[in-house]
Amino acid sequence: MYTTMNKDNISRMKTKAAGISSPVKSTATSGGVGSERWEVRPGGMLVQRRSSDSNQNSIHVPSIKVKVKFGRSYHEVNINSQASFGELKKMLARPTGLASQNQKLIYKDQERDSKTFLDVAGVKDGSKIMLIEDELSKERRHLESLKTAKMEKASKEIAAIRLEVDKLAKQVALTELEIKCGKKVAETVLLNLIELLMTQLIKLDGISADGDMKLQRRMQVKRVQKYIETLDILKIRNSSLGSMGNEMIPGPVVVTKWEKF
Repeated sequence: MYTTMNKDNISRMKTKAAGISSPVKSTATSGGVGSERWEVRPGGMLVQRRSSDSNQNSIHVPSIKVKVKFGRSYHEVNINSQASFGELKKMLARPTGLASQNQKLIYKDQERDSKTFLDVAGVKDGSKIMLIEDELSKERRHLESLKTAKMEKASKEIAAIRLEVDKLAKQVALTELEIKCGKKVAETVLLNLIELLMTQLIKLDGISADGDMKLQRRMQVKRVQKYIETLDILKIRNSSLGSMGNEMIPGPVVVTKWEKF
């Protein structure tokens, strides 16, 4: 019985020593990658879970060429066969002018998530994928386009008014100089300048602007109002002058000998 027990113990020890470990465990001890996580792929195959960066895979992965349709145009893209749809979107951003977050990729009549891998979805060399723009993104771009057009229009209108006000400002300065020098000007000149400035003020009021354009419009409004106030003061000063400017003061009468006759 002692001999039998020894043989049984020896047999058990050999079995423990020579026990077969699982594929994951043996890989952890031999390859030093036991910290890697695993996933079950279609068909029941157990493989290492990949990150979205296909370059981290040390095993050579072949590239494939996919044909992407966007509107009426087609784009052929060479990409890693194990890349994700998100990586494909990034590659399509430049040729399509559509940011990756605004893209929708349709493969086999189904929208694919950016985190899904191409090979998992069944994408192969020569596969066709459709790219469409996200509707919310499309609406957002449309609103941005309208806003940009509105800003450009306001900028042009304000620039045109600024040039016109510059011309009127020179006339106001010249008129002010004449009146300060004692020269009376026709009242119609002052009234005409005020009317022209009021017209520019009405134009400024009709401009719809936001942000920097709104600030520029406000600056021109204050500028025009300042010139109108100046002309109002000049009207009062001008009315106090004589009809010919400074009144002529008669000097002493010099009588010559010829005047005696």
